Parts: sequence; structure tokens; C-alpha cells
Amino acid sequence: MADAGNSKAREVKVVLLGDTGVGKSSLVLRFVTNNFRPYSESTIGASFMSKMIVVNDTPIKYQIWDTAGQEKVRPLLLQSLTTLKNWVKELKQLGPDNIVIAIAGNKSDLEEKREVPASQARAYAEEIGALFIETSAKEDTNVSDLFIQISQALPTASTESNALPEIVDPYGGGKKKSGGCC
Repeated sequence: MADAGNSKAREVKVVLLGDTGVGKSSLVLRFVTNNFRPYSESTIGASFMSKMIVVNDTPIKYQIWDTAGQEKVRPLLLQSLTTLKNWVKELKQLGPDNIVIAIAGNKSDLEEKREVPASQARAYAEEIGALFIETSAKEDTNVSDLFIQISQALPTASTESNALPEIVDPYGGGKKKSGGCC
């Protein structure tokens, strides 16, 4: 991975989903700035950062949305595979058909506090066709690799340009193709 210059870059939108305290903001901060803050405030609403990288000679501009842990929407739940399955279900219902789902088992440096065995998370990722990688924003373990794997799993640019973009109605209308009036 190298930083890209000013050449025409492919823009990739990434939305980080997960419950409060799983380290979404720390992953973004480590990837974009190579920094780690041991104590950070919970994200309120959403924050946005971007980073340009080159993967396989292709410049990619990541537009990363770090969402709040939805603590107002969901009660604080035990971080588990069940919670992850709820997030994936919502994402598959509301997201585009060609979405790349990557599951980051973050905080791999806290092995003694692990709630889900890596083998179980990996099996689930395979079951749903998602990427899986264990990361640690604190120790900078596999953070860049996560985004490189996402880059390599993206649909080809020609595949994306042939399809109409999809509009997601967050109020329950589901997905619909854009390009029509009614």
C-alpha cells in the first residue's frame, strides 16, 4: 500500500457499524492518521475522514463514515455474534446488492476479554460471504490490511458503472433504483 498522488482515484464509501465501545473510531483514526488515543469520547452522530491509498496500482480514495454506536437506538448489549448478525441483517436489507461486508474483530490485543472466538466469527463471515480479519487499533495490527482486503474485494469499476445507483430509504421503503421519477 502506498499513498496516492493526484491521479484519478476510485472513490469508495465505507460506513463503520457496531455497538458502542467496539473501537470504530480508533480503527479510523489509526488507518487515516496512524495515531491511537487510549481514551476517546463516544461518537455523537457520525464523523467523516478520508484517506487515499494505492492498491494493485489503483488509487483508491476511502470516504469513511464513523457512526455512533447507536446507543440511543439499541440498549447496550453484550458484544456478541448475535449483535453482529443484527447489524448484518440490517445492512443486507438496506444496502446495495454488491456491497462488500468486512467484519473486523477489533481489540485483538485484549485476548483475555474476548467474547467471541475468532474461529466462530470467521465461520460466520464465510457463511455470509464477508471478509474477516482480527485487528487492533492500539497495536496497529491488521488495520491497513483490513482496508486493502476491502479494496481487493470491491466489484470492478465497470460493473459498478453499468448499474443504476440504489437509494436506501432509512424510513422503511427499502431499496429502489434511481433514474425514474415515480
